[in-house]
Amino acid sequence: MNRRQIPLALGLLFASATWGYAQGETSFDRFLFPPELVMQHQGQVSLTESQRNTITESIKQLQAKVVDFQWQIQAETQKLEGLLASPSVDAEAALQQIDRLLGIEREVKKLHLSTLIRIKNTLTPEQQKQLQQLRPPPQTFYRQQPPR
Repeated sequence: MNRRQIPLALGLLFASATWGYAQGETSFDRFLFPPELVMQHQGQVSLTESQRNTITESIKQLQAKVVDFQWQIQAETQKLEGLLASPSVDAEAALQQIDRLLGIEREVKKLHLSTLIRIKNTLTPEQQKQLQQLRPPPQTFYRQQPPR
C-alpha cells in the first residue's frame, strides 16, 4: 500500500463502519427510528411540537459532536500515516495508534445509538407502532437467479 492509499483505506474503514451503522445494517435497527423517518412522517404520526423540539435538539447535539470527532479522526489518521510511512514500522506504536482511532469510532457509534434511543423514547408507543408500519422494508442485496 503506498502513501496515498493509506488515508483512503482508513477513510473507507471508518466510513463503512459508521455508514453501515447509520443505515440500519445492525441486528437492532428494527427497534429504533432514524430521524429522517420520523421527520418524513411527522404529520402521519401526529408528532407534537414538544417532541419535534426534543428530536431537533438531539440531532443538533449529535451533529456538533460528530464534527469534533471528525477533527479527531483526521488528526489521529495523520499520526498513523506518519508511523506507517516509515521504511520500518514500529508495530507497537502503530497498533496503539489504531486503538486510538478505533476508540474514536466506538464513541461515534455510542453517540449515534444514544441519539436514536433518545428519539425512540420521545415517541409514544402508538407513534412507534405507526413508524414501524411506515418504515420501508429492509433491502436485501442478492442476485436473482436466471430463469431455468
